Amino acid sequence: MLHGMAVCMTVLASGSRGNCTVFSTSGGSILVDAGLSCRETLKRMKVAGEDPRHLKAIVISHEHNDHVAGIEVLSRKLKIPVYMTAATYESWRRSTRDEEGRPVKLERYEPFQAGQSFSIGNISVNPFTTCHDAADPCGFTFNAEGLKVGIVIDLGCITRNVAYALRGCAGLMIESNHDIEMLRNGSYPEMVKHRIRSRDGHLSNSDLARFFEDEYDGSAAFIVLAHLSEENNHPELARQTASKALSGKVNLFQASTLTIARQDKPLQPLHVG
Repeated sequence: MLHGMAVCMTVLASGSRGNCTVFSTSGGSILVDAGLSCRETLKRMKVAGEDPRHLKAIVISHEHNDHVAGIEVLSRKLKIPVYMTAATYESWRRSTRDEEGRPVKLERYEPFQAGQSFSIGNISVNPFTTCHDAADPCGFTFNAEGLKVGIVIDLGCITRNVAYALRGCAGLMIESNHDIEMLRNGSYPEMVKHRIRSRDGHLSNSDLARFFEDEYDGSAAFIVLAHLSEENNHPELARQTASKALSGKVNLFQASTLTIARQDKPLQPLHVG
């Protein structure tokens, strides 16, 4: 892969209370999910050194509130379009109301389909289908400056198409939601536990470890473990499980590049290229 100018990923928040990431290039930035309020998103962008004036669009993975809470206000305030699949948009509209009880409508909505790439400025966006209990959930890879970065969270399993989509990524953000034993022994109702463990739920530390051991190609300069459960996981447990699985690829992977996304504050920007 030919590496040009650097691209950058800044995780503003990740977890059940809000997910939001900035992917930046020399030609502009994209907000990937908008699960924080507009005010909190702009506050965290300032802390992380990201300029909202450089944002070209918001790209949404699915309609759950921790991924869409800020889209309407952010889109209107920054005068940028929101990209999501038609099924995701309709599901979001049905569950969202304005102050008068009417369905909310985005001023600038751009539809896309999983499996069909599209461009935002100099960034090629490549959406792919994931397994999650939403209308039409997607993960993404972003290609710019000769580099590929993957962002995939909220998925219950890593299917063949997901593994294929993530090959060749120079940077990767991926879910490591829960420890199986902590979930089993935790306080969640059994119905919720079943939903989390299901094929359409969330990826466990051990599920991710199996992907790293069996299918991951070791190409990323950084890996971010994301969407950690605050009750059913622990950052060091997620880190140790992933590190052990990656140890067989020591010639391709340096442990210092393994990072844990935070719910309460943004990470330092991660650069490749």
